[in-house]
Amino acid sequence: MESSRPGLSQQSLRGVPELKYVNADNVVRYRAIMRFFYQEYKRLRYWMRTEEVYEALAEWNVWPGYTLEMCQHDLDQLVEWQNLTARHDGGRSSTLEEYLRKKMQYLLRPYSIEIERMLEGLEKVTGYGGSLEASLFDTIADRLFRIRSEAGELSPEQALELWNELYRAFVSLHENAADYIASLQTARAEEMMVTEAFLVFKEKLTDYLQNFIQALQRSAYKIEGNLARISANVRDQFLEQALQGELDKPRLEEAPEREAMLEEMRQGWHNIQRWFIGEGSSPSELTMLERATKDAIARIVRSAIRIQERKRAGVSRKRELEHLALWFARTESLEEAHRLAAHTFGLFRTRHLQGEDLRDTDRSDSSSWDERPMVKPLRSRSRKRGERSTADAVRDNEARKRREREAYQVRQAEEWRMMESLLERGRVSLSELGVVTAADRRRLLHWIGRCITAGKSHSFMTAEGVTITMSNPRTESRTVLRAEDGELDIADYELTFVLADAAGGSADRARAEAAAGLDTSQ
Repeated sequence: MESSRPGLSQQSLRGVPELKYVNADNVVRYRAIMRFFYQEYKRLRYWMRTEEVYEALAEWNVWPGYTLEMCQHDLDQLVEWQNLTARHDGGRSSTLEEYLRKKMQYLLRPYSIEIERMLEGLEKVTGYGGSLEASLFDTIADRLFRIRSEAGELSPEQALELWNELYRAFVSLHENAADYIASLQTARAEEMMVTEAFLVFKEKLTDYLQNFIQALQRSAYKIEGNLARISANVRDQFLEQALQGELDKPRLEEAPEREAMLEEMRQGWHNIQRWFIGEGSSPSELTMLERATKDAIARIVRSAIRIQERKRAGVSRKRELEHLALWFARTESLEEAHRLAAHTFGLFRTRHLQGEDLRDTDRSDSSSWDERPMVKPLRSRSRKRGERSTADAVRDNEARKRREREAYQVRQAEEWRMMESLLERGRVSLSELGVVTAADRRRLLHWIGRCITAGKSHSFMTAEGVTITMSNPRTESRTVLRAEDGELDIADYELTFVLADAAGGSADRARAEAAAGLDTSQ
């Protein structure tokens, strides 16, 4: 599989002797000399003599006892490190000493200019900085639209200018946004978000982030649409024109290779496309920027809420609570109290309590307020040891066991009585049952569910040896099953009941238990 990463040239892997002066032994002297050359370079003065350099360092007093010979030695060392270029000064000598000494002039080399420019920028860094410039989205969208509509009509100079404007806007947007979002994650930002002074700044910061999000969402579709409509042919034609405009510039130095410059432009276009649209299954950088900005807004709002709650914590709310209590006392019904509580407190946090389901009905329109309460004792989670409780005596549960046994026998008797009537009929459809009790309805639905999930046979056997089979599991006929607690629209299933020959003894025992259960209930 061929890699899409660009290769590394020998120039990229070479050592950088131009950086030696930054950490040399006499770093103060070398840094002062290079800064003097850089300041004069910005004033459009390029070639400097040794005497001018020495006068500047003597005026700054960067090194006690600094002499002209030391300055000449430092300049020669910087020439050896390739920071400066030297040439012979052909001017006339005013003294014998100047005539005997070889007079030289020095010029900053391109590497050194970039190093000093970088060092000057680093001196101004106090944090991440950055900004969220919403107008850059409009700039990028406009330049992409021009490329899509005017690619074949642009001259090389116009194409190069358009490409530079597009890529500068993209780089500025990416770097500034990344720096600004990173500044919101620093420890200093965290410390500021817990102070009361943050409340004054919060509205302005939130509006700033929200305006950026709105501009992002408004322009993202334009940018994605223009990128999608620019075909590979149009893109290559535009980049060829921009490259020709770059090559047409007159240069005194050696011009870079055409293929290398074209590959660099293609990589820049790929960066723009990946940033706004994404690559493969990975989300785009635009999506991650939007998510990070929304997360920053949420953090700011949460911090402001915590500060406000902390401020209100020391304020007495006795009068408010007394007024609210009287308001509840004046309500005339429980429903009105529920509505007042909903408006006052909102939704409470959900708590999941494990317990036994004590519902008396399966009706969907039954309110939870009509159900019996389920008492659940809660154990304190406090780590403090409570008072030692006395040991309780062993409880006698015989009476409860007897009640449970009798209730079970009654349920079994009712179920077998229903089973016997169905066994006598052998085959029965739901539409033929008439009105049934709520308990019989639950049993029927339970049997139907077991038949449906029983596989291809659509049958199962009960503990008493009765085989229940559903003969029409895919029927489209519908019926209404009428029960004491309501009506249920359901498919008209047909069930067959067969008692196995080997289950005769079990059936007899079931009849006996049913008789005993009925006697107990009576």
